[in-house]
Amino acid sequence: MAHVLIVEDSPDNMKLFRTLLTLKGHEVTGIPGGETLFATLDAATPDLVLMDIQMPGKDGYALLREIRDSTHSGLRVIALTAHAMSGDREKAMAAGFDGYITKPIDIRDFPEQVKRALAGERVGNE
Repeated sequence: MAHVLIVEDSPDNMKLFRTLLTLKGHEVTGIPGGETLFATLDAATPDLVLMDIQMPGKDGYALLREIRDSTHSGLRVIALTAHAMSGDREKAMAAGFDGYITKPIDIRDFPEQVKRALAGERVGNE
């Protein structure tokens, strides 16, 4: 299957996402924020990054800008966020995310959304 990197500061969310994706056969690497992002990317480039937007320190928007300005600029990065108000999806997509999935996730649909993202489709909650 695929290698998925999850950047998520909530241990409970990380455990849920990791479990759902591991059960589908994916290799999952999880980090709690951006401090080790580039060391992680350099060690093993993932097929997909799921990125929380609201984290302590650098938020997901800042980290995405850094990714897009780096040698990893071509990575598919999906916003994985509790920001679900009107306009939040559009803001994330305009910032350069390749998709937008809201939390709390639908545990039945989440693995399918990741599968579609890995296939190059634009995914997300409308």
